[in-house]
Amino acid sequence: MRIVDLNLDLNNIKMKPTRDGYGEGLVAAAEKNPDIIALGADITASVRVDWFRDRFPERFIGIGIAEQNQMGIAAGLSLAGKIPFVTNYGVFLAGRSWDQIRTTVCYANLNVKLGGAHGGISVGPDGATHQALEEISIMRCLPNMRVIVPADSIETRKAAMAAAEIYGPVYIRFGREKVPCITSEDTPFEFGKAYCVREGTDAAIIACGVMVYESLVAAEALAKEGISVMVINNHTVKPLDAETLIEAAEKTGAVVTAEEHQAAGGMGSAVLEMLAQNCPVPAKMIGVMDRFGESGDPGVLMKEFGLVSSNIAAAVKEVIKMKK
Repeated sequence: MRIVDLNLDLNNIKMKPTRDGYGEGLVAAAEKNPDIIALGADITASVRVDWFRDRFPERFIGIGIAEQNQMGIAAGLSLAGKIPFVTNYGVFLAGRSWDQIRTTVCYANLNVKLGGAHGGISVGPDGATHQALEEISIMRCLPNMRVIVPADSIETRKAAMAAAEIYGPVYIRFGREKVPCITSEDTPFEFGKAYCVREGTDAAIIACGVMVYESLVAAEALAKEGISVMVINNHTVKPLDAETLIEAAEKTGAVVTAEEHQAAGGMGSAVLEMLAQNCPVPAKMIGVMDRFGESGDPGVLMKEFGLVSSNIAAAVKEVIKMKK
């Protein structure tokens, strides 16, 4: 198990949107590789692809509101030797274009990268139609697809750059609102490898996205009650780092998964499916429980949907009781 000391002051953390990290990573990857092309779909500025467009106008293609067509064009570009990055809101990219992603991109294992913005309910005022809560599940079930859910803007930049180096379909999920920057430039990021950001022995919290921060806050609060909790940053949802996750379950004997996504079919489902076959332990899932999102303040919505540190801490206490 790789252990990474984040050296954090949880009460004094810089905030930055993960979409900014995606935009930075896309530009940085394109500076290294002239074959990278970006495709926009009428929301280019919102998903930070305008940074790429302004830097490489000759390598940007604006498609408009035509998501299925956008995916077909990306497939054609990949067959011509290019590396297309298709970026859109996750509900439209993964949902509206699912048939094209499945049959054209994944079936042929084409080198197409997908940037799914507006992930989770923390999108806030845009409401249920724009809050992507199901796309992890519908992407991870596709053969040949890889799925990354970075913890903050710095990790999102690294994820975009890593995706450019991987051959085949990759889905990167990111959000709109500012979230805590818990990693640094020196924090390791390796596709397909989870890592421990806090050691503990009583239970393990396996989280992705902004829920890694919420898990660290929960672990800090539980430590004051004498409960020792491990926190795992599971940024790569597919393929899972089974070795690290099994080791965490074996060491602690109890697991809580945490994600800003439907509990059904998401990261937590992937983890518990794997553990059930390799190291079954008492477990609880923190996620959206079979409901659509709502329009509102992001912080209020996170509390309303049970996606904050206090919910995680309560789940940890439950699994520890189950273990005993």
